[in-house]
Amino acid sequence: MKLFYILFAMVAGIMMPVQAGVNAILGSHLKSPFLAALVSFCVGTLALACICLLMRTPLPSLPMLSKLPLWLWTGGLMGAFFVTTTIILAPKLGAVTLLASLIAAQMATSLILDHFGLIGYPVQPINAWRILGVVFLVMGVVLVQKY
Repeated sequence: MKLFYILFAMVAGIMMPVQAGVNAILGSHLKSPFLAALVSFCVGTLALACICLLMRTPLPSLPMLSKLPLWLWTGGLMGAFFVTTTIILAPKLGAVTLLASLIAAQMATSLILDHFGLIGYPVQPINAWRILGVVFLVMGVVLVQKY
């Protein structure tokens, strides 16, 4: 089962550079990375609404939503920042440098999140092998940018 999850994550990973490129082209046609991000999120919102309707997912009540901690609402802001950033940077950096930079930063942050078990992640202590893996990723960013 874990292999299925890894393959599922890899499919999502394949979509990251494709999404960045598609959205960057959309941004150039619309003459605004922010408008392109808005269109991207509207299409995604519509797709998710359809999925929720098809799966008959019950909507949460307003009182339940009002009790959620404010920081839980930041995921959408982070998504908007991420998508807009990739729209701006994809044509400037290229797919490899953009994604290598994103992945290196994601891995370094993930080490900290795992080590301390933050925001619901299971605790997985930092060790020399994990640090070495991130160092190799950072070195990969340098190599793909330089050559």
